[in-house]
Parts: sequence; C-alpha cells; structure tokens
Amino acid sequence: MPGLLRGVARTAVVAGTATAVSNRVSRRQQGRWAQQEYQEATPQPAPAVPPPPPASADDMSGRIDQLKQLGELKAQGVLTEAEFEEQKRRILG
Repeated sequence: MPGLLRGVARTAVVAGTATAVSNRVSRRQQGRWAQQEYQEATPQPAPAVPPPPPASADDMSGRIDQLKQLGELKAQGVLTEAEFEEQKRRILG
C-alpha cells in the first residue's frame, strides 16, 4: 500500500507541476500577443512638419500654395486641427 500511495502522490505532483508550467507559458504568451497588438494599434506620432519659409508680402500665390499643401496634409490626416491652425497662422503672419 505505501508504494501505491507514493506512486499516486508522485503522479499528482508531476501533473500539478506540468499544469502550472503550462498555464504560466500560456499567460506569458498571451501577454506578449496583447503587447504586440497594442503596439500595432497605437498610431505612431506624425513627424513634425517644418514651418514653411516666410513669404514676402507681395508673394500671395506662394502663400496660397502653402495653404493648399497644408489643407492636403490635414485631409490626409497627417496634421491635426491644432497643427493646421498653427501653421496657417505662421503663413498668414
């Protein structure tokens, strides 16, 4: 009888250890997948748009072209509303 109990106890310990290790590996893997999904879902910050060169007062067509480019960048989602307004103020002086 003691040999039988020892064998059952050993089997229970091995099975319990295997289950604990398996669960830990699964949790770790799920954590890595969640982190990877988070990184893929998080939008990367847009690169800073350099301020356009200052235009002279008589160069209105250059200013209009710059405003058109800013509008296109905003429409593409590169610039936020606040960034667009700031650049527009710089262009219009």
